[in-house]
Amino acid sequence: MKKLLFLVFILIFSSLFAFKVIMVTDVGGLGDGSFMDGTWSGIVRACQEYGIEYEVIQSKEQSDYISNLSKAAESADVVFAVGFLMSDAFYKVAEQYPETYFVGIDFHQEKDLPNVMTFTFKEQEGSFLTGYLAAGMTKTGKVAIIGGIPIPPVKRYEIGFRTGVKVYNSIHNTNVEVKVVYANSFTDPKKGKELTQALISEGVDIIQQACGGTALGIIEAIKEENLKNVTSKEFKELIDYMYLNGGYYMLGGDVEQEWQAPGHILASAIKRVDNASYMGVVKAFTGDWHPGNIELGLKEDGEGISRMPFTKGLVPNELIYELEYLISLVKRGEFKIPETEDELNALRVKIQF
Repeated sequence: MKKLLFLVFILIFSSLFAFKVIMVTDVGGLGDGSFMDGTWSGIVRACQEYGIEYEVIQSKEQSDYISNLSKAAESADVVFAVGFLMSDAFYKVAEQYPETYFVGIDFHQEKDLPNVMTFTFKEQEGSFLTGYLAAGMTKTGKVAIIGGIPIPPVKRYEIGFRTGVKVYNSIHNTNVEVKVVYANSFTDPKKGKELTQALISEGVDIIQQACGGTALGIIEAIKEENLKNVTSKEFKELIDYMYLNGGYYMLGGDVEQEWQAPGHILASAIKRVDNASYMGVVKAFTGDWHPGNIELGLKEDGEGISRMPFTKGLVPNELIYELEYLISLVKRGEFKIPETEDELNALRVKIQF
């Protein structure tokens, strides 16, 4: 009987002091295979590791942001807002719930709130690497980037990608062309497919995605184009064809997307949103909370290029070496990758191998 009462006491005690994390998505929602899914994976990893309760609330419209964040704040110890478009709503709600921790992913405002921690990224550093890779791998001399909405994080993706191509052209005396298009949506795979088909018709053979769930349409179009030339869907035959003849590739964004379409995705510009969300959960739970913004780039292992698990054998060793050298220059502070149009225009490449 005493043992039973003790167990009941423990259960009541645990329920009274349970720690809970809720992530509120922007309209992109889960299932994008990149930004949202990557952030959620970091939260799940931290919560499972520490035995924390976790939940997600998905926003269908931008008008849902304040109500969803408020609902989360009323029942959670930590509320995550994910996506630049949530920034204004995030700070309004955070001010109303000073006893709740708030973590913002991909945005930062100059407001000193003791219950707010945000994470931003040097997106230009990851996409610089895939831009350089694209310039070195294109067979047609034309590459492209498809953005979602031209908000600051996506514009940094664009600038970084274009910088990578510019640096490659300068070092190798080539003239690879970059096309830039925007879908004006992070949730429109149909538009992503249409834009990809149009770019392919213009001679583009490698496309960087910076458009969240819209990129699912890019993958579909790339696969369809490649499989026109490969009689079998066997991975080995696809890779053999790409090695001998070249083909069409997407470059992933935020997470290692190659697993979604092996052989059709050359590499991914890594943005470690999973590490940021994991860190946010742990800092709140352990009491290591420090309000303010944390910016992550190559030096902090918050940006990078994927391992290329299916396609690295297609990339010349010299190009792999050049990428590694460029990474070392950035980490040592010897080369700053532009993040604005003005900085890109002013860039004079003095790198030599």
